[in-house]
Amino acid sequence: MQHSLALITIWYGDYPWYFQYFIKSCIYNPTVDFIIITGNTQEIPNKPQNVIIIQKTLEELKAEASKKLGFDLNFDQAYKFCDFKPVSGLLFEEVLEKYDFWGHGDIDMVYGNIRAFITADLLNKYDLICSHANFITGTFSLYRNNALMRTLFTESPDYQKILSAPESLCFDECNFLYDELQKPGATIFDFPNHRSMTHVVRKAQAEGRIKPLFQSYFYKRMNNNIRWDNGLIIASSKKECLFYDMIDYKIECKDKTVTFPVPDIFYFNKEGINKNSFWKLAGLKMIRKRKSLKKVFNF
Repeated sequence: MQHSLALITIWYGDYPWYFQYFIKSCIYNPTVDFIIITGNTQEIPNKPQNVIIIQKTLEELKAEASKKLGFDLNFDQAYKFCDFKPVSGLLFEEVLEKYDFWGHGDIDMVYGNIRAFITADLLNKYDLICSHANFITGTFSLYRNNALMRTLFTESPDYQKILSAPESLCFDECNFLYDELQKPGATIFDFPNHRSMTHVVRKAQAEGRIKPLFQSYFYKRMNNNIRWDNGLIIASSKKECLFYDMIDYKIECKDKTVTFPVPDIFYFNKEGINKNSFWKLAGLKMIRKRKSLKKVFNF
């Protein structure tokens, strides 16, 4: 029997220009539910049934989180809820009760074939699956839906202080130690005063209480060789990825025009998301340039 999976995203504000590409990739993952907690009432074109919208105002969500946790929350910015990603299993326990695994994600990403990477064998074996080899990832992590994993975040001695702080502290990942943890031989235990989910998970793993999988499954850098092809993310025409993280791309790409309907094959070129590869676009530009020169110089 296939494990049931749900990915939670908290989003406040208008849906961004790249949102339709996220939605397109959800359509191609019909056995995964994508739950968006939002105050946004915009209609979502071509929304599939597995994209589930739960309407809550920011104040309602803060009040519910405060009641669940048992302490006041001292922040006003929705972005602070990134720190609450590992709290999702508890905070949305009633919504998630029917799923075998719950997880957290973002909307500035486009998925490939999730089930091709997150297989039944992995889900049987591991209690947590994240998409980086060195630290927990807020963009994609899956937790087994049991009492231990729903409350694992409380094993950080500072979780109350962190969650009630006004600023985002990257609790869901590694408290901004990205570069340090990717150095050869580095571990989270090299930072004894550090408190984040990476520390919590590694400690529980060292004690033999949980089995996490840390595995690099994605691509995130600006690159002219990323293709979404009928539900697959292909990097450099050969490597398949679980997802493409658009954290840099959404800022650096030049043309943010959305093509409707979203095509079944598109490329993440630096010029913008479109039907043609960067190299084909470059060739077309060269052909146009030659034709223009031919007209001018009559050769």
